[in-house]
Amino acid sequence: MTERRDTAQQRAIREVCQSTSRPLSIDEILRLAQSDVPSLGQRTVYRIVRRMVEDGLLVPVAVSGQPDRYELAEIAASHHHHFHCTVCDRMFDVDGCVGKLASLLPRGFTLEDHELTLRGRCKSCSD
Repeated sequence: MTERRDTAQQRAIREVCQSTSRPLSIDEILRLAQSDVPSLGQRTVYRIVRRMVEDGLLVPVAVSGQPDRYELAEIAASHHHHFHCTVCDRMFDVDGCVGKLASLLPRGFTLEDHELTLRGRCKSCSD
């Protein structure tokens, strides 16, 4: 395995992902990381995020009908769900789980996993 250089672009993207406590879109990562590296471009963000996913540092978060968002693998490892604001398009982590989902299954079915995304307006967009 070849060792990868740690560039200013990589550091800026890593810091953005570590300092933000919610899943981010590529555009959000780009906008936030450009405060440290103004010349950062979208293609570079895609490339670095893809590499961070391959290296197990980030995990994609699926959003119905939209491009994935990305969160730290260490956050994704703990069971939680997401809230998607339909106004500002940001995603937020939701701790906890509704539980008892297996009781909703048809007879004979076995629940192995689930993902839940709540949709609505975040606090900023509700005011």
